[in-house]
Amino acid sequence: MTSKSVKQGEFYELEIDSDLQQSSAYNDDLAPTKVKDRTWSKWNIAALWVGMSICVPTYTLGGVLTAYFGLSVMEALFTILIANIILLVPLTLNAYPGTKFGIPFPVLLRSSFGMIGSNIPCLIRALVACGWFGIQTMFGGLAIHLFLSAVSDGWASLGGVGEVIGFFIFWALNMYVVIRGAESIKWMETLSAPLLLLVAIGLMFWASDKVSFTELLATPASRPEDAGFMGYFLGGLTAMVGFWATLSLNIPDFSRYAKSQKDQVIGQIVGLPITMFLFAALGVVLTAASTTLVGETISDPISLIGKIDSPFWVAVAMILIVIATLSTNTAANVVSPTNDFQNIAPKLINHTRGALLTGLIGILLMGWELLKKLGLLESDVSVEGMYSNWLLGYSSLLGPIAGIMIVDYFLIKRQHLDLVALYTKDSLYPAFNSAGLIAFAVPVLITLVALNMPALGWFYNYGWFTGAFTGAIVYFVLANMQTASATQTDALQS
Repeated sequence: MTSKSVKQGEFYELEIDSDLQQSSAYNDDLAPTKVKDRTWSKWNIAALWVGMSICVPTYTLGGVLTAYFGLSVMEALFTILIANIILLVPLTLNAYPGTKFGIPFPVLLRSSFGMIGSNIPCLIRALVACGWFGIQTMFGGLAIHLFLSAVSDGWASLGGVGEVIGFFIFWALNMYVVIRGAESIKWMETLSAPLLLLVAIGLMFWASDKVSFTELLATPASRPEDAGFMGYFLGGLTAMVGFWATLSLNIPDFSRYAKSQKDQVIGQIVGLPITMFLFAALGVVLTAASTTLVGETISDPISLIGKIDSPFWVAVAMILIVIATLSTNTAANVVSPTNDFQNIAPKLINHTRGALLTGLIGILLMGWELLKKLGLLESDVSVEGMYSNWLLGYSSLLGPIAGIMIVDYFLIKRQHLDLVALYTKDSLYPAFNSAGLIAFAVPVLITLVALNMPALGWFYNYGWFTGAFTGAIVYFVLANMQTASATQTDALQS
């Protein structure tokens, strides 16, 4: 038999022969999802987003916008809502080819960046995910430590050592869920989503009599009185878009399991914007209420709950935080790099090895923090500080990739991909697609210049938007020039 793609309803499925199986660009984990395995409904997709959105970093977003971007509480919450509505555009568009062809993110990139060139954006996305994986694992490990401390005085006496042990326990839980595959993640997200929503609503009611919502929403902005709103708003908006700029790229890793395009679109619309808005609002409210609760302002929910003088409720709360952080970490920060690392060498790196490689890099990136907790290193750098300072930075790298992917699929390839060629080297798709690589390099180079040239500072400050639009336009021009040149060459040869 010869490998070919077969259309089944709105889906395409790949019939694989032995030659394709031996291709250096193919392995079973990166292969297109079978139609029978596309079982995620709109509610599963929505649950995925609920599970990913309810996490410690989301809780702190309102504080980041008020403290670092000079917005008032009302402006911060408005910015978070608008950012996540905007994000639905690249999320649903980049999800389309994943659902139609059943392919993961790195395979889709082969169309716009080339068979080998796809590894450049893949590794950028993977390293950002590994960084987030380390941060979330630190939060999850702290929750495990506080849970065990609540039920055992002996464990509480371990201090930083207990936190490090908790880190590795949580790390192992993440590896277990991801290595078991997509159905395990689907089960995890579907189980946790309604539970986490109920907890968030319950916490909001619990805090309602401890803080005045009217006074909280009336809190003035921290920016200079004569400063305009728009510049601060756009900077904060870019950072908030950067929060999920990662998933706007690798959403095909999940949409490849959707039952239909309608399911992936509705699921994302239902699951993302409102959940992000409500949980960020909860963070603002509980941070304001923390002074009444524990006598000091605390923006980290784990530390706040850990100070409650009730071992039982601390233990219950930490279990829920572990579930919340696990549901976010496995889906948002392990699935993508697991696939991305496989793309480097599909015959050497399978799903399990990709997941373990992700976990190892996450440990290395958090090594400095683990050493601090063991008392072996002193540093003023904190996980929270790193998290709040890199949203703008990495969004400048991810924006151009999103723009290139959308233009390639919808305007250049016109929603048609050759499935067999995507898994075959030296065929339709080149090793390096110069149009994609140049279109990515141009906004990145402008960003580097902007960092050292105040007049161009806006290009960096609004990095996701400027990068996405610049990358999209440059790619559109260059890809059309490639097409025109190829057409002219074919005409001459005939």
